Amino acid sequence: MPDKQTLPTPITRLTAQKRPAVRLAVRVLVLFCFLLVGAQAWSVWTARETRLAENSASTANMAGALAAQAESTVRIVDTVLAGVVERVEHDGLSSASSDRLRLHLRNMVAEVGQLHGLFVYGADGSWLVSSLDRPITGNNADREYFQYHLKHADRGVHVGKPIRSRSTGVWVLPISRRIDHPDGSFAGVALGTIRIEFFADLYDSFDVGREGVILLTLDDATMIYRRPFNEKLIGTSVAGGPIFQMYRTRGPVGTAILRSKVDGVVRLYSYRHLDNLPLIVATARSKHEILEEWQQSALLLTGGTVLIVLILALVGMRLVRQIVIRDQLEAELRIAEEHLQERNQALTVLATNDGLTGIANRRHFDDTLARELSRATRTAAPLSLVLLDVDFFKKYNDRYGHVAGDDCLRQVAGCLRKSLGRPADLAARYGGEEFAVLLPATGQVGARYVAERLRQAILELAIPHADNPGGVVTISAGVHTHQALPDEMTEAEDFVARADALLYRAKMGGRNRVCSDLDTVDAAPVSFTV
Repeated sequence: MPDKQTLPTPITRLTAQKRPAVRLAVRVLVLFCFLLVGAQAWSVWTARETRLAENSASTANMAGALAAQAESTVRIVDTVLAGVVERVEHDGLSSASSDRLRLHLRNMVAEVGQLHGLFVYGADGSWLVSSLDRPITGNNADREYFQYHLKHADRGVHVGKPIRSRSTGVWVLPISRRIDHPDGSFAGVALGTIRIEFFADLYDSFDVGREGVILLTLDDATMIYRRPFNEKLIGTSVAGGPIFQMYRTRGPVGTAILRSKVDGVVRLYSYRHLDNLPLIVATARSKHEILEEWQQSALLLTGGTVLIVLILALVGMRLVRQIVIRDQLEAELRIAEEHLQERNQALTVLATNDGLTGIANRRHFDDTLARELSRATRTAAPLSLVLLDVDFFKKYNDRYGHVAGDDCLRQVAGCLRKSLGRPADLAARYGGEEFAVLLPATGQVGARYVAERLRQAILELAIPHADNPGGVVTISAGVHTHQALPDEMTEAEDFVARADALLYRAKMGGRNRVCSDLDTVDAAPVSFTV
């Protein structure tokens, strides 16, 4: 018949049936939430990348448009300069020719909006003709563009470094060509200047946002113009800036997200080097501004997703709440059961073990003795009992105190427990300083041997005992073996009394010895010394 405690109750069976379905529902709900969050995260990330890609294309196109306008501006001025050079080299600079050239220069400046001024310098740097109304004086041989043409024989256009005009005091970009004598020797320079403010007026029409930037530099990293405009930056080197770092590694065209050296703002930069001119045009938009609209949309979508997940989580919580409560109750019941078992075990230990020594107590000994006597009667197997006590224990207590006496009894009990080799053997505290060792299926010789081994083990503890003849704690033992015939009952009291009588003989015989059924009445008890 099966144990009733192992049979599942109706509640247990119902729980076993429902739990897999609940687990499946929870897993499906969690999986759906993860898929929803993952899909939303992928959508938001894709929108971000799309936004950046669109702005990358936009800034690249804007950089191309700015480069085309910059090249157009320089080419227009260069075309005017080419005409001026042709006039000077063909007509010379006689008084009449100079007057006609001056008028031509003024007309060109008036008609070409990009031009700030037109000038012709002699081979020594002196001012020969200009578009200015007032008389001209001075020498420009020290200017970078003049020195360039003096040292280089090429007839192409030269874009110089931005300078402050000596005639008007404004910042200008010099565009120049070399003038030669008929023999090819250096005859001077034709110069056209473009106001830096012209680029400000031109680039202000482009929308690059609140923190956007437009740059125009020479390809040697000399700053010509930067939006937002700051006059202090004109002519400075931006070789350490993000544009030129990218230019050195990626070539004439590039787009990347970089941090500005000027103001520390992270921007999406696009730049382009003009094909035949030493100029670089770049435009940039703040990454924050580019993603600002995306961030707002992402926050709304994320908020909606979180709300949906919360609703699903609340619904799921309501679905499994009863299961959780039930599991909690079951857990509490299991804990209560475990505590009860622990308390029962503790009570069992208290009921069967001696509180001082930790070995079996008198009650446990009596119960075990009754069982073993019954078994020995049924099987006709021998059963031996060793009764022993500590010699002169009262004197030990009187000399060393009860605390030391208790410790002595604990050491003796521990020694007994360690010296017994079989699980069926039982060591118990019989009372006071008296102990009992029950040896099932053990004959007279074996019991006598075990008792002597116990005496030797306690002697080897060498517990000091000044009032004992040997100076250490010893024991005396009586060993009685019961060999019953089938169906011959022996009372436990008689069995213990016979062992106690032998213990008495051992004590009367001088202590620190063992007396057993093998010893005759007239013979002295056998004693093994260490």
